[in-house]
Amino acid sequence: MRPNSLSKSARIKQIFQRLQAANPHPTTELEYHSAFELLVAVMLSAQATDVSVNLATRQLFPIANTPQAILDLGESRLREYIQRIGLYKTKAKHVIATCQLLLTRHGGEVPHTRAELEALPGVGRKTANVILNTAFGQPTIAVDTHIFRLANRLQIAPGKTVLEVENGLMKAIPKAFQLDAHHWLILHGRYICQARKPKCESCMLRDLCPTEGV
Repeated sequence: MRPNSLSKSARIKQIFQRLQAANPHPTTELEYHSAFELLVAVMLSAQATDVSVNLATRQLFPIANTPQAILDLGESRLREYIQRIGLYKTKAKHVIATCQLLLTRHGGEVPHTRAELEALPGVGRKTANVILNTAFGQPTIAVDTHIFRLANRLQIAPGKTVLEVENGLMKAIPKAFQLDAHHWLILHGRYICQARKPKCESCMLRDLCPTEGV
């Protein structure tokens, strides 16, 4: 069945039904064991790969994995652990400042609201959405380059800005799939619907894609 023979809502529902069937319990590829570890990992992952972040945090977290422990470590030593990650100097500064605010404002705990998360240094809307979704189980979608690309290629929520795409996805994706949609789309974009050479021949969504090969 070609996509133009289905209504948009029926096609989108089929997309997520297939993604769910293939991966019923998706999650981030960043390694973490607490909301704070996830927060640090996501802050470090901006313009960096999950692989590079995991290599760094495997060394860092056994030594310092709480706000106080990272403050005790200090910015210069923190830099040593993350120096292979892009923008590591700025990221170290932001992590230290965030740890200070977590202790002074939140009792050392990661806050559960978008406004409080976005008030932390180095935490923007995308990072806040990841934390709300992955750590606290809220149906948010953090639009990265993969999700932005898929929202347009699959015509789920076409848009020219990240916020436009995010809002469109939340309206278009059935509620039953919203909690995990973030992870399904990232993984599909990372490994199948890649930017330069999408693997259309091995894509489970090929017959549902209005822009196959684009």
